[in-house]
Amino acid sequence: MTEDSTDLEEIGPIDYLVIQLPTASMDGTAFEHLLDLVGRGLVRVLDLAFLSKAADGSVSGVALDEVPGGVNLTFFEGASSGLLGDDDLEEAGAALDPGTTAALLVYENVWAAPFATALRRNGAQLVASGRIPVQALLAAIDATEPVA
Repeated sequence: MTEDSTDLEEIGPIDYLVIQLPTASMDGTAFEHLLDLVGRGLVRVLDLAFLSKAADGSVSGVALDEVPGGVNLTFFEGASSGLLGDDDLEEAGAALDPGTTAALLVYENVWAAPFATALRRNGAQLVASGRIPVQALLAAIDATEPVA
């Protein structure tokens, strides 16, 4: 087994996010939090790409220095593993409203790597995965509160 394949066996779960950005009010704090997570070794950014969807529905990539809102994103320069292709940008763009800009983030959950590695080495397989949106969680909590 090569060193590269051993490294892949010890990788944590990989997630992706497509985030439609509020370009008029973007202040960069979310990306500062992402850098903090990276700095603390909790996540590893594999890819970060920006895209825009024109009014006619066409999708195109956006350079870091052209992301609307004037936020300095140069610290993410080179955050590209090569996993993302044009088809991924098109698919992400399908979720966007026309006339918007978005971030497509692919990251490793480094914090979970030892747990995931131990599971794989013992023959376990992930058979389902999901995420509960915060809005759905809040609605469920509200629904369980007694009405006064």
